[in-house]
Amino acid sequence: MSAPAIPETPSEVPTTAPRSKWYRRVGPGLIIACVVIGPGSITTSSQVGATHGFALTWVVLLAVVFMLTFMQLGARLGALSNQSPLEILADKIGRPLAVLIGIGTFFISASFQFGNNLGVDAAVKELSRDVLSPESRESILPWLDYSIVAFNALAIAFLLAFKNLYRALERLMMCFVGLMLLSFALNLSFALANQAPAPAAVLTDAAAAPILDFSLLGLVGTTFVITAAFYQTYLVQQKGWTRDDMADGMLDARVGSVLMALITLMIMCTAAAVLRGQPLKNYTEVASQLAPLFGTWGRPLFCTGLFAAAYSSFLVNSMIGGFILADGLGLGSRPNQPATRALTVAVLLIGMGVALFVIKLGFDPVPAVVAAQAVTVLAAPLTAWALIWLTNRQDIMGQDTNKPVTNLVAWTGFALLLAMAAYTAFAKVLPKISNWLEASP
Repeated sequence: MSAPAIPETPSEVPTTAPRSKWYRRVGPGLIIACVVIGPGSITTSSQVGATHGFALTWVVLLAVVFMLTFMQLGARLGALSNQSPLEILADKIGRPLAVLIGIGTFFISASFQFGNNLGVDAAVKELSRDVLSPESRESILPWLDYSIVAFNALAIAFLLAFKNLYRALERLMMCFVGLMLLSFALNLSFALANQAPAPAAVLTDAAAAPILDFSLLGLVGTTFVITAAFYQTYLVQQKGWTRDDMADGMLDARVGSVLMALITLMIMCTAAAVLRGQPLKNYTEVASQLAPLFGTWGRPLFCTGLFAAAYSSFLVNSMIGGFILADGLGLGSRPNQPATRALTVAVLLIGMGVALFVIKLGFDPVPAVVAAQAVTVLAAPLTAWALIWLTNRQDIMGQDTNKPVTNLVAWTGFALLLAMAAYTAFAKVLPKISNWLEASP
């Protein structure tokens, strides 16, 4: 270690400054929490709570443990390396692997973006029920279909307007996290006030919990989002953290993971308390079911949280796809580089276009969803493997390679992703392809 520079003037003599408060030592983890808590997570959590009650809270906690582990891998890699992850992979293994991960992540983000657009559309339309008269709402309902165009335009303006994109994004996501916490906490308080569960009921749910149900992988998949954990590396580098900030990076990942667990569990417990046994196909039905139970405040509160979740995920998810593809293609990974912003806009426009076709023309999104699922089967495990491989390389991490316990949890998470990929391939992708082949002349 080199000796510190000698100050040239008395004013440059270093002093012992108090450590920054914890909320100034976080940022990337909060942003990742925002992208994970999206419409898909809200729908799945509500469905599981309504179906299984409180029995599957352990699944959320397990998924958060894996997510935390990979977020910490990403944070350490970002703080210790001067290169972006896919640039390192291109140097060590070859550009084709980096391109493959970039393309896979781009398509995963584009498919999520379709759902985020539908989430914003649903939130706007549900809120309109409470702020407009039935006559007024009926007259403008066709125009509300284009609300997602306005939100995409705002997202694109946000991406292009700020020179320091990371700082603006961090502050915006802090506001959205606060809004989600407040909205879903108030919903849960209404739920418990209306129908507080008896301790015996909670124990009964736990005893009746399914031991093995591969459909529950959907609950894991909406929380353990490997591409988001991979993007933690980029956010840490954008924040400017280095080896000296490793402690902050670990704290940041823990705070983000705790927020994911807390918000997901609040949504699940709300559904378990008051929506038990009710079929919930989407977030619109969740909001509608809460209206008669919670009175005039139930639906607006839920939709406010839904909007914050949809739009925060909406913005960051597009950046994940755009930035990682740009990095994979060797076009840069920083917010001020044209390729990263251009490809981020491309993710936004693809998600908006598919959503508009579905809303306005009744377009069947199944082929696009199946294609995205097929890409996920390969891209998700490959991305997890890349992050584990990079953080075990001493020539990259120095003396801060993964500890044995970290590797154990990480490889277990990798095995879980393989199981999820196999389930997606054999239970979703291949049956659809077989049906299409049988229906073709």
